[in-house]
Amino acid sequence: MARKKGRDISGWLIVDKPADITSTSVVNKVRWALGAKKAGHAGTLDPAATGVLAVALGEATKTVPFITDALKCYRFQVRLGAATKTDDAEGEVTRTSDLRPTDEEIAAALTAFEGDIEQVPPQFSAVKVDGERAYALARAGEEMELAARPLYVESLVMLGRPDADTVELELVCGKGGYVRSIARDLGQKLGCLGHVLWLRREWSGPFEASDGITLEEIEELAKTPELDEKLLPVELGLDDLPQLKATPEGAVRLKNGNPGMVLPGEAEWGEEVWVSHDGKPLAVGIYKSGEVHPSRVFNL
Repeated sequence: MARKKGRDISGWLIVDKPADITSTSVVNKVRWALGAKKAGHAGTLDPAATGVLAVALGEATKTVPFITDALKCYRFQVRLGAATKTDDAEGEVTRTSDLRPTDEEIAAALTAFEGDIEQVPPQFSAVKVDGERAYALARAGEEMELAARPLYVESLVMLGRPDADTVELELVCGKGGYVRSIARDLGQKLGCLGHVLWLRREWSGPFEASDGITLEEIEELAKTPELDEKLLPVELGLDDLPQLKATPEGAVRLKNGNPGMVLPGEAEWGEEVWVSHDGKPLAVGIYKSGEVHPSRVFNL
């Protein structure tokens, strides 16, 4: 089997994704621009959405699940008075309503979407149904009963009401949230229907859209040391885990995938932690009785 060509380069590149491009296309552009062997992203954005797309290179791909699980913040506008096939502005309008709620009614309805809620994904989503993507079945004209999924919503607040037909909201939520479902369900709860007009991911875990690089900059700096300098360290993907330091002997054992001794630190027995040695991430694992039992080992 032929080896995948490319550089062994590790770190995070935070992209401020523009509209009208898929998350996969952005990853491919980054991989090409950096000449990287391995790349992936932490959390898909719909093609029409903008904002933070955290692209992991090399060993950073091992930390992707921790960013996927982290809290994320979305700013978006909901168009009231119309439901669409896709629950966003891209889709065909299926129903309309002349009803328009007051600001007070909207604010009161938002409280039902906070905390641990159940959310049904949009028909046009990447959820798998009998091995097929829901959006592929939806495009073929199939109506599906998608199962509700748990979602943790830390906050959902109204930022403004540009006009009677439009409300701007900010959502902070955990893994697997669909903003389009929030817009659809809010419209149904208010009795006026609704869909997403536009959507921007402001931050994802430790990564901010304001720190992101544009696709134009990526193309401009492609194959240059300047683009390498934009890479953020692998360990930023481990921001939510406690850090412990390995002893010299422990570092050797952990490097080989075995439990290794660590220095005392801020971690509870049985807690997931990451371990560093000589200032570099070495492993992620479970802390037990002075040792860490590794689940992932970094080759940096």
